[in-house]
Amino acid sequence: MLEAVVPAFLLGGPEIVILLFLLVLLFFGPKKIPKLARSTGEATKEWKKGREESREELEEELRGNDKSTEVEAEKEKA
Repeated sequence: MLEAVVPAFLLGGPEIVILLFLLVLLFFGPKKIPKLARSTGEATKEWKKGREESREELEEELRGNDKSTEVEAEKEKA
């Protein structure tokens, strides 16, 4: 009964990965895949680096704001 409900063309995870790999191989060719993988890795590395720099800048800004509010609070008490 379940076989009638689930279509035969429904693909699982491994089948989709294999199909995508074959499509990439056909589209780019075997010579360009290493270059594509390398450029994808470099782009990922740059993105992570930029994300980390942004996080550090945000933390520094938040620490600076905390210090300035502490100084203002001390001035008001005095």
